Amino acid sequence: MTAHLEIRPLTARSVVLSTLLGVHPPRLPARYLVRVGELFGIAEGTIRVALSRMVTSGDLVQIDGVYALTDRLLARQARQDDSLLPHTRPWDGTWEIAVITTERRPAPDRAALRQAMSELRLAELREGTWLRPANLTRPRPEPVARQCSFLHGRPEGGSADLATSLWDLDAWAASAHALRRALDQATTIAERFTLSAAVLRHLLNDPILPPGLLPPDWPGPALRAHYEHFETTFEQLLTTHVLS
Repeated sequence: MTAHLEIRPLTARSVVLSTLLGVHPPRLPARYLVRVGELFGIAEGTIRVALSRMVTSGDLVQIDGVYALTDRLLARQARQDDSLLPHTRPWDGTWEIAVITTERRPAPDRAALRQAMSELRLAELREGTWLRPANLTRPRPEPVARQCSFLHGRPEGGSADLATSLWDLDAWAASAHALRRALDQATTIAERFTLSAAVLRHLLNDPILPPGLLPPDWPGPALRAHYEHFETTFEQLLTTHVLS
């Protein structure tokens, strides 16, 4: 089950990173992060070594004993927040279509564009053409604006069939149901913390389609509600045992 759900082991780095990604603003003194580690049985020295390594690798910056996320991870936090509360608009049946218009792109540009398209929740129809229903509002990052032109249109066939061909909705839903069951069955804060990190990763891959294009009983909203419940519980735990 854990392999299927891509559950990652609980480490000092994952505890620090998940904690900072979950607080706003995403910065905490080292002593608070040490206390968080203690909640999961991680020694102070292990947390401090992880903090030092994360600064060296560019994940964190440290000023006067306070650790904060770098710009790259701030962008990840923004995507994470958006996956929990998507910015949608009423859908009129049109699709946004991104066509790559630049030629002879170096490999780093191609990789950056593919990552940006995924973060915009666009799906690749064929090489150089990405699309999705035009029901989301979000800015387009620089690699996309520089390398693509955008159009709007409607498929000649059914939109539901097109969506099914672009996203494996059944597989996403099956994993979402399994994560909900695992969260319900978790008995320790460590288990729930680890599973909730997996929930966030899974929600980042939710295509957030208009309701009319989703299978019946789509589990996205329920999975978000489960995560929000854990988030509230964990914030209370932080307030009581860490920040006090």
